[in-house]
Amino acid sequence: MSAEYADATQGQIRETIARLQSPISDLAALLPLLAAPLATVGLLPPRFRVLNNPPIAADASSIQRHIPALQRALLEHVIPTWEPVLLQEEKYELVEQYFCPDSISFASPSAGQLALYAYSTLLSIPLKDHSVRLLAKLCRSYPVDVLHSVMFSGVGASVSGRHRSISWEDCVQDVVSVPAKVANYTAGRPDIPSVLEHGTYFANVSTRTEALIFASYSKPSQDRISSIAYLLAKLVSVGVFPPSIPTSPAQPSFFQSTLTAIRAHLGISDGDKYSAFWIDLLASLPSALTLRSILTSLFSSLAPPRDGLNETPSARALVKREAILLRRLLGPLSKSNAELSESFSAVALGRNWTEAHARIFACWAAGAQQGSRTREGLDLLLAKVVDIWTEPDHVRHSLLSQHHYATALLLLTLSHFPPPSPAHDLALSPPFVRSVSTYISHLDPSVRRCGMLVAEEVARAAGKALDFGEWDGDDQGKPWCRQLRDLIKQCDADAEAWVKLDEAVSPLLRASSVTDVRMEDAAPAPEPLQPQSGYDSDDSMTGYASPASSRSASPTPSELAEIERDPTLRVGVKKVARPVYLAQLGEMVRSSGGLQGGNEQDTAEKIEVALDVAEELIRRKSGYGTELEENAVNLVHAFIGLQDNYDLEGFDQKRQAALNALVVCCPRKAAPTIIEQFFTNQYSTDQRFVMLNALALGARELAGLSVPDLPGRQPLPADKTSFPSKQLPPALHRRYITTSDQLSANNPVQLLLEDISQRAIDNGRDATADKVPELVRERNLRVRPSSKICEVAAPTPSARLALMQQLAGAGSRYPRLTSFSEVAAEFFICPLIHRFWQFLRDEQTREARSAHQPLLHRYRSAGTGLVLSALVLGRMLETLGVLVHAARNAKEWLHVIAPDALELALTVGTRPVSRGEGLDEDADGDAPEDQTSKEAALLTAALELALVVLDGCLDLDGGRSLGLEHTTLLLGTGEWAGRVFGSLEDGVKVMGGGGMQEIRLRRSAAGVVLKVDELTSRWRRSMIDLV
Repeated sequence: MSAEYADATQGQIRETIARLQSPISDLAALLPLLAAPLATVGLLPPRFRVLNNPPIAADASSIQRHIPALQRALLEHVIPTWEPVLLQEEKYELVEQYFCPDSISFASPSAGQLALYAYSTLLSIPLKDHSVRLLAKLCRSYPVDVLHSVMFSGVGASVSGRHRSISWEDCVQDVVSVPAKVANYTAGRPDIPSVLEHGTYFANVSTRTEALIFASYSKPSQDRISSIAYLLAKLVSVGVFPPSIPTSPAQPSFFQSTLTAIRAHLGISDGDKYSAFWIDLLASLPSALTLRSILTSLFSSLAPPRDGLNETPSARALVKREAILLRRLLGPLSKSNAELSESFSAVALGRNWTEAHARIFACWAAGAQQGSRTREGLDLLLAKVVDIWTEPDHVRHSLLSQHHYATALLLLTLSHFPPPSPAHDLALSPPFVRSVSTYISHLDPSVRRCGMLVAEEVARAAGKALDFGEWDGDDQGKPWCRQLRDLIKQCDADAEAWVKLDEAVSPLLRASSVTDVRMEDAAPAPEPLQPQSGYDSDDSMTGYASPASSRSASPTPSELAEIERDPTLRVGVKKVARPVYLAQLGEMVRSSGGLQGGNEQDTAEKIEVALDVAEELIRRKSGYGTELEENAVNLVHAFIGLQDNYDLEGFDQKRQAALNALVVCCPRKAAPTIIEQFFTNQYSTDQRFVMLNALALGARELAGLSVPDLPGRQPLPADKTSFPSKQLPPALHRRYITTSDQLSANNPVQLLLEDISQRAIDNGRDATADKVPELVRERNLRVRPSSKICEVAAPTPSARLALMQQLAGAGSRYPRLTSFSEVAAEFFICPLIHRFWQFLRDEQTREARSAHQPLLHRYRSAGTGLVLSALVLGRMLETLGVLVHAARNAKEWLHVIAPDALELALTVGTRPVSRGEGLDEDADGDAPEDQTSKEAALLTAALELALVVLDGCLDLDGGRSLGLEHTTLLLGTGEWAGRVFGSLEDGVKVMGGGGMQEIRLRRSAAGVVLKVDELTSRWRRSMIDLV
């Protein structure tokens, strides 16, 4: 019977996991699935107990084995789909309970076990935004000391020692890897939680590690010491023990975060036990390199006196305080602790410390006790220092600061010795005598006086008389020697145990103390002014009594919001549910097309809700299964055909953002669909522009380039929108912006291509300027103005300037799953070019069939709003230019993309695409082709596309592939650009030209001419046989 019961229980749990991994119909079906496992382990919050229906008949141990599977199902299936709905309905706490149980459940053993599993589960799958938010909350609620208590005091205490050690090592690995994985996922995005930033995170880990040490000193065991030692070693490996004080908040430092707490805990009544635990902990570190890293970081975090040779009582007391800290953390310097002695010698004598650190080291070796000395520690330190001081290479090649440090450490150590002093043996030592001779023969007077000072002081300590007689004056090294001689007359170990805050204190301590004083002494907030007694100028004014109003007081905003939420007042009003699946989103948008029945208000609300969540939902579904690929085509059709029939706020901007997200998240499905629909004759000009914007902006985001944030109704310069007499208020002014102004404001493609072409011209300006004799002569004859201070005119605000400012500070805010170079040729550029040729062939065939009909019945493929009209065709060429520029890293660029795009630009710029191209609507359709002309905008777009292609070819292979394999196409492009530029120079007017348009046209034509000349000049000899 028990076996059957166990099988039934396991079946219930597996069924719950399977249902969570499958699509769920509604919220009412989801909530019981979330509540039942939590209720079994005792972690279901009280307000959700009504949702535990039906419950799972299982014990807590059976559920806990399936917790990782439940957490993975939530992360991969439930949260990406249902997070917005759960947040809106205030039910997201059920999901968070699986990863970081609340404070009510904190004492439960199951809560800590779930937190342990949560670290491993969250970091074992690719991170998403919701995973980062859960990690941030988990790190705050369950830090490393809590995890240690769960592992060694809670449910993990019953596990065998080896398995528990392995589990703890895995847990520490997960804890220290959190910032790196989050940083890799966010890739420089500014919205990373502050608690997960590298410096802040490890500062908190350091603080909690010290709290773990303090909580463990009262019950020490070998398992606890070994586990904490492993944690410290792991923190050393990730750089939490830096060799110097960090200068940036992004660089963590263990002792900078914990030294204040360590000093406070050493001062309690049980401070000796806490000190003993630290000594045993450092002795249990796995390697000597780890111990050296900790010692180096500890020594650099000390607070020595600002002036290393200051002999005031406060400075001596401060040195003694730091020496006592070392003695209580590291223990005494003795032969019994050989590993500590060797590591200290390597750190203290292998780096360049200050004289203040030398005082601390000597005081610590002496025991840092008044009236008592530890001779064993002094002997060890003196032997090491003498070996360094007498080393010939040290004498000849060390810096002056190293000589000062070694000399000060030698004399300070010698001055702390109790009688009998080892100075007599040292004075008779042959290496010491030879080193003094080497010092005296040194060419640097400052280094020479270090040896003379040591020789005199050793002789004096040995009872001998030696005086070189060169200590008066301010020559090199003399003041320093006099200060050191005065300092060693007394011992820092005999100083009083108090410190007065004065100039002797370390700047680090002074800064923190002064900050505390300023915060405590901050002036209180000013009190309201009270009216003074006496005469007031307003006393002569008396009010009149008014009867009390019979009207009730107006409701406050909070009361209005409460009334709005009252369900008893919203009878019959059906709230539109937020879509959680892409199929639901498509149904909400597609249902608005065609003839509609029912309530128009419901339809408008559905569209508004769909637009509000479209971009977020599409980007969230990216990378999760095949749901996005299955629904991408349907969503593209839905948003392309969507029209603003209900005057919704931000309609254009939200629709554009949704299409951009589709192109970025599913480029292999969305881009071909948009291209196919672009050449369908059922869309308006605005809808076609939305399609092209989606292709261009989506391609730039896939390529990792900056994408501008251009709202659909952004404010324009005042000179373009102001009325002749006066301007309406801002709200009404934006409402009455004309259609042309909207198109100009929502035209990022033209502005992007303008900037790209300008950069292409600038790249070749210097290379071609020397080849034009007129420019060379003008440059040589030009009189350069004197470099004086002059006024620089402020740039005139323009749409292009605003766009460039946004591009300068914008970045990719979403992680990319596909790079544009992988899909550029197959799904973007080649389908667009080939579909245009097919469409052009069909349209010209249709025109030819109706050419014999009367003028009224002839078909014009270049009519207003059609694809071959100058407005739409020019925008298409501009979009193609942006796509070609973004695809430079594609492997097909030189041999496929560049020649196809250049051929399209040349054909559109030289051949008529329609029989009536360039003619007015009322013009005679029988006009010959030589009377037709290209519009300036179309010519400019074609020339800028050619300029982008030529600049890319020059940049990638110097133009070799284009010049040798497509010579005719290259020379034809140069001839066409030369004729356009020559016609403009001769004063020929171009339809639609003038103003900025004519400037762009001239610049593009000149740029193409120069690029072709630069390319042909490189490969002219190889091109002769091919022309």
